[in-house]
Amino acid sequence: MSQWTIYSKNQCPYCDKAKFALKDETDVTVKNISEDPNYLTELMEKNPNARTMPQIYRDDQLIGGYDQLTIVLATRDQEL
Repeated sequence: MSQWTIYSKNQCPYCDKAKFALKDETDVTVKNISEDPNYLTELMEKNPNARTMPQIYRDDQLIGGYDQLTIVLATRDQEL
């Protein structure tokens, strides 16, 4: 099982799509930078080049945004 982390913000449709895409995963943490500025600091330490939301990590490895997440999930589903 993978551990997923989604850095998101309020009123972000791609953040909502990413959360929905991972709804069936068992270990998903959502860190909303709009609600806790410490999450933004944490994200900037991990990825100083992050300019868009969401920023998605699997097992502490950067996946990217929603578009990259869909590719990862499609590839994984084909392997199953």
